[in-house]
Amino acid sequence: MNWTVIGSALMALAVMLGAFGAHGLRNRLDAYSLSVYEKAVFYHFVNALGILLVALLARTNAITLGAQGRVAGLLFVGILIFSGSLYALAISGVRTLGAITPVGGVAFIAGWLLLAFEASRSQRP
Repeated sequence: MNWTVIGSALMALAVMLGAFGAHGLRNRLDAYSLSVYEKAVFYHFVNALGILLVALLARTNAITLGAQGRVAGLLFVGILIFSGSLYALAISGVRTLGAITPVGGVAFIAGWLLLAFEASRSQRP
């Protein structure tokens, strides 16, 4: 997979969804739902940047291509589940959607810890 393309597309989507929230939802959502939506956008941005960082690290041989795929894949799944469930929760008001949000959070944590492990592994003599 081309993680630079995926990360870039996810960044563009984060900007679009952020603008939609700021302009299209500001007067339609209550304060709680708007804060949930903003949290989804924030984590979407941070982890899309993470995918771009992982692609760059692979190009500089700081991590292997295999590690790139595993780490970026976890961050991508995290965006889909964590941010996706929060977007849906904020817009629909269905609070039970929040039950799957921690699964995405675990994917984020696993991705970042795996990056730390893979980066330290590639530094070994």
